Amino acid sequence: MKFSVLVAIVPENLEQEAIDAAREEGAGGITVMSGRGISNNAKKSFFGLSYDGSQNVLVMVLEKGLSLCVLKAVQKVVMPNENDSQGLVFTIPLEHLAGIDVSQLEKFEQHVKETF
Repeated sequence: MKFSVLVAIVPENLEQEAIDAAREEGAGGITVMSGRGISNNAKKSFFGLSYDGSQNVLVMVLEKGLSLCVLKAVQKVVMPNENDSQGLVFTIPLEHLAGIDVSQLEKFEQHVKETF
């Protein structure tokens, strides 16, 4: 079985919606990390204070075939239309893996059997 790491960088206000979308497509465990992005656009300021906005990074280890489905679901959350991207979602192939929960492996195997 092959695996991918899916990384989604989402605004804090869309975190739960992105998690729900990922879980609906079969994602199991999700690691959530807080982050702060620096964009190429000018910072918003309010009374002389700048505000970048906080973001969260969602990291998921997924069966390779499942990763594209989850990516598309999260993409719909962070990019509701072509011209309005509020986040970033990408996958990275995973060569070696240790420590994944056995029940999650069984879930992935069931998904592969149902899909193919």
